[in-house]
Amino acid sequence: MGRIFSEQFAFSASDSIVVIGMGRFGGAVAQSLMRLGHDVMGIDRKEELVQFWGDRLTHAVQADSTNESTMLQLGVADFSHAIVAIGSDLAASLMTLMVLTELGIKDIWVKAMSPEHGQIAQRIGAHHVIFPEADMGERVAHLITGRLMDFIEFEDGFAIAKINAPADTHDQTLAEAHVRSRHGVTVVGVKRLNEDFQHALPETRILPADVLIVSGPTRKIELFASGTRRAKQR
Repeated sequence: MGRIFSEQFAFSASDSIVVIGMGRFGGAVAQSLMRLGHDVMGIDRKEELVQFWGDRLTHAVQADSTNESTMLQLGVADFSHAIVAIGSDLAASLMTLMVLTELGIKDIWVKAMSPEHGQIAQRIGAHHVIFPEADMGERVAHLITGRLMDFIEFEDGFAIAKINAPADTHDQTLAEAHVRSRHGVTVVGVKRLNEDFQHALPETRILPADVLIVSGPTRKIELFASGTRRAKQR
């Protein structure tokens, strides 16, 4: 789960990140960010979690993240980004967010446990709010149908997905299949077994075993992948 959601964080390679709340989600995201080359400080009140992550992160500190003086002493104000991953204590999550806001952190992400939590976090000063359980549930629902092999959905309902080539595109070029005009989606590229990925061109011919990378509204991608023509633009 952490790996999937860490993909949402558009950080530069040199950025330093503080992750507050080293439970399952926070720990997984912190570990993924370390693998991507970031300096990561993990903060949690629980000694056992700090000990576990001590040799896995750049720094791991046992501290009360709701205490502004403590956070200032830890140098949190110098970090480029902060992720509040506290999932079991609403008050602690919001108080930590207030501290980060006071310290002037310019990019704050908050894990929200409910829509209400997310709304309050945004009003207090969160720049990004994520709903891991809800997002994961939606992702699984899309994948479990078998139509989408993988996908990333953005906030406005636009998605990029990997799908098996639908039957009505087989043995045709993209120009002949009229994918964009008929289905409202764009084929970005084609991956063929034992061949390199190729960017899609109008003359690219689609074979039955091809895997397509497509972009467009999520619902239209699902319809295209299922072979349903209701995705046609009107």
